[in-house]
Amino acid sequence: MKKVLIANRGEIAVRIARACADYGVKSVAVYADADLDALHTRMADEAHGLDGQRPADTYLNIDKLLAVAARSGADAVHPGYGFLSENAGFARAVIGAGLAWIGPPPAAIEALGDKVQARTIALEVGAPLVVGTPGPVKDVAEVLAFAEQHGLPIIIKAAFGGGGRGMKIAWRMDEVADLYESAVREAITAFGRGECFVEQFLDQPRHIEAQVIADTHGHVVVLGTRDCSLQRRNQKLVEEAPAPFLSDAQRTRIHQAAHDICARAGYVSAGTVEFLLSPSGTISFLEVNTRLQVEHPVTEETSGVDLVVEQLRVADGLPLSITDTPVPRGHAFEFRINAEDVGRGFLPTPGPVRLFEPPSGPGVRVDTGVLSGATVPGTFDSLMAKLIVTGATRAQAIARARRALKEFRIEGVASVLPFHRAVIEHADFTGGESFKVHTRWIETDFSNTLAAAVRAEPVPPAGLIRTAMEIDGRRVAIGLPAELLRGLQALPGAAGEGGSVTARPAQDAAVVAAPIAGTLQAWKVADGAMVQAGDLIATMEAMKMEMQVSAHRAGRIALRAEVGSYHAAGAGIASIEAVQD
Repeated sequence: MKKVLIANRGEIAVRIARACADYGVKSVAVYADADLDALHTRMADEAHGLDGQRPADTYLNIDKLLAVAARSGADAVHPGYGFLSENAGFARAVIGAGLAWIGPPPAAIEALGDKVQARTIALEVGAPLVVGTPGPVKDVAEVLAFAEQHGLPIIIKAAFGGGGRGMKIAWRMDEVADLYESAVREAITAFGRGECFVEQFLDQPRHIEAQVIADTHGHVVVLGTRDCSLQRRNQKLVEEAPAPFLSDAQRTRIHQAAHDICARAGYVSAGTVEFLLSPSGTISFLEVNTRLQVEHPVTEETSGVDLVVEQLRVADGLPLSITDTPVPRGHAFEFRINAEDVGRGFLPTPGPVRLFEPPSGPGVRVDTGVLSGATVPGTFDSLMAKLIVTGATRAQAIARARRALKEFRIEGVASVLPFHRAVIEHADFTGGESFKVHTRWIETDFSNTLAAAVRAEPVPPAGLIRTAMEIDGRRVAIGLPAELLRGLQALPGAAGEGGSVTARPAQDAAVVAAPIAGTLQAWKVADGAMVQAGDLIATMEAMKMEMQVSAHRAGRIALRAEVGSYHAAGAGIASIEAVQD
């Protein structure tokens, strides 16, 4: 390899660009309109635009990505995580274009990325499993039939996804239909396919995973375990390595199952095998993520292996630099720093980052995709950065984490820092003799008394005005931020003192305000219908997560927004007029 196209954005694109520099190859970044000046575009050796704003038009557009590879002279592609990282079709397209694919073979992505087929492989090698459907369900009737036969709770999961998207847990029969439809919609939005299957759900389990790295010479190595139980909306917030409070037998069982599943599937490159661990000690295979994980740094810190450089080595045909499971070097935590308002139920809060001051010092590492002055777009994931803290022991890592979280300052957008500061003091998490955190701990055990953040400023328009101009006798295409051009067109004093006007919509008790900045996915009621306070009336999508919109009062609803339209937080999308008796 000489030059790697990074088919991603944010902190993972920065991470890969740095690994490329360490390995001695050039890197090529790509960017959507909103990411024109993002950190990853500056960290790579060169950057190319994808001419669009939505994921489907940019980071999910295979033709555009391959065109950039050809134009830049890249001879390899690293997909990062999310987007097309687990898309076998993209892997085949990359290989078909004569480029090196820095990831597992397409056949392994299909075998393990299809959660139903992955279950079959897990059964073949004797991995532990709970009861599930033999394949994707055809409709909600099959989901209801499974629930009636095996009991609740059940989990509905996207067959071709990961990262917690397209995953819904049903605790009551009357919510199964809506949750199934929601899972299908989320799966289509995030992965382009909506097939889902169903499993029994282990109540209050821990989420344990094993990091695997494999080469083309037949070596499959498990680098260790991680605990990723602290989650909200089925997405992880805090991870640690090695997974604490496991017996030797449990750790051995997890290591062996992870190794055997990947070996049977002919796996190559980095991958993660995930398990659930019930309070009674039951272990159940969950899924395989056929890509680099967000939480890979904690394994790097405790194993001494640079996983991204190792991926580059494997793609170059070299053998692994390690052939046996290493003894962990101390203990590490990762805190995902998302642009979310903890006091408002972890609502995404896209907007401008006025101040970003990360901590430093012994045992502290920060992987970030933003700096002060950056903007968190509302069209992509809410992850801004990752704080990784390492200590010789778990206790020392916790002490360092408290110090680092106290130092960390972010202004302009809400962040999950208040949650992290609270959880690192909570006995359920820090207890020296036990670990009481589970995957639904935030919803069931964490008393969220954290204050809501000040409302973030509106997200600046992300569009680019494209035109052509001549430079030194040569015609070139350029794109200028629409916000810049609007500023240049404004006449001095035309907007009053200060040259700007802030729209202040009149307060109207009837208005249904968008709870988040995002896209209106679906209306759940008809125009003119009667609704009661608390009724589900719509769903919105923000930063790849689906959120519910409820009626704030009773009355007759008038729909004011079209499905698929984008709205700022607080914008009116409907009105509910009280009906007099």
